Amino acid sequence: MEFLKNKRVVAAIVVVGLVIFALAFSQWLYLRKVHSTFENYYAFRGCTELLEKTDSYGTCKIASGQVIKIVKFDGKWYLDGDLPWACLGKICFGF
Repeated sequence: MEFLKNKRVVAAIVVVGLVIFALAFSQWLYLRKVHSTFENYYAFRGCTELLEKTDSYGTCKIASGQVIKIVKFDGKWYLDGDLPWACLGKICFGF
């Protein structure tokens, strides 16, 4: 019986690990899509009114009335001041 108990524990750990991996991977795909175009990032940030847009930045107004600036960095769109601080190849990290 001890052997079956250990199998169940290992199976549970594997299932939990797979679920965590699947959630992390889906979040990575979602954020990759969000940062890919100005329009996607504009919608992600909840912009309600476009004030100005160029090839490298744009400003918009969000529902609260605050004006935010969206900038292009390394081919991706970010909130100004919220750029990734470290890149390893094509993978960037920012907190």
